[in-house]
Amino acid sequence: MKRGWRSVNLILGVILVMAIVVMAFLSIAYTPHDPNRMNIAQRFQSPGSAHLLGTDQYGRDILSRVMKGAVNSLIVGWVAVGIGMGFGVLLGSLAAFWRGWKDEGVMRLVDALYGFPAVLSAILITSIFGPGIINSMVAIGIFNIPIFARLTRGASLSMWQRDFVTSARAVGQSNQAIIWHTILPNILSPLIVQGTVQLAIAILAEAALSYLGLGTQPPHASWGRMLSEAQTFMEISPWLAIFPGLAIAWAVLGFNLLGDGLRDLLDPKLTEARP
Repeated sequence: MKRGWRSVNLILGVILVMAIVVMAFLSIAYTPHDPNRMNIAQRFQSPGSAHLLGTDQYGRDILSRVMKGAVNSLIVGWVAVGIGMGFGVLLGSLAAFWRGWKDEGVMRLVDALYGFPAVLSAILITSIFGPGIINSMVAIGIFNIPIFARLTRGASLSMWQRDFVTSARAVGQSNQAIIWHTILPNILSPLIVQGTVQLAIAILAEAALSYLGLGTQPPHASWGRMLSEAQTFMEISPWLAIFPGLAIAWAVLGFNLLGDGLRDLLDPKLTEARP
C-alpha cells in the first residue's frame, strides 16, 4: 500500500505535467483564437461554445491566452532552473573538491546569493535593465544557484570518501575526470529530483513577477499578468482570474507530485527509511 501511494504521486505528477506540456506545444501550432486579438464587442463573455473559457476585458479568448501562458511559464521555468543547476553544480563541485578556505569562500558567496529572493533579484535587475521575460529568467536562475550549489557540495563531499573514488585516483584519473565521470553521475538522482521541485517554484515565481509587472510584458500572455489584469473585474467576470489561477495551481501541483514521486523512485534509502 505504501509503495502504491508513492506510485500514485508519480503517476499523477506525470499526468498533470504532461497535460501542461502538451497544451504548451499545441499552442505553438494551434489556439482556438488569436490570443492577442482584441474584440471590444465581445469582451466579458461568459464561458460558452464560442469561447470555452470566456473572454477578457479586451475581448481576447481566455483559453488561447491560458495555452500561450503555458509556453512562457515552461520556458522561464526550464531556463531558470537550467541556469541555477549549471552554475550551482559547478560551484558545489569545486567547493567540495577544494575544501579549506576556497570552499568557505565559495559557500559564503552562495549564502550571499541566497539572501536575494527571486522577486528582490528581479526588482534589482529590472531597475537596471528594464522588465521582461529574459530578466525574469536571469533573476529566478540566480535564486536557484545556491540551492543546487549546497545540494551538490553536500552530496559530493560524501562521494569523495568512497572507495570507488580512491580506486579512480589509484589508476591515475585526473581530478577533473573523477568529478565529471564518477562524482556527478552518482549524485544525478537528487539533482533531478531537486530540479523538478524547483521547476514548480520557478513557475510560481514567474507568475508572481508577471503579476507585479516585472515579468512577461504585454501583449504576450502570462498567467501572472492575467491574474493582475483580472483583479479589477472580479465582481463582473470572476472567470478572468479563475482559469489562469487554476493553470498555475495545476502546474505547481504537477511538478511537486512529480518531484515527490521521483524522490521515492530514485532514492531507495529514503524509501526504506519511511514508515
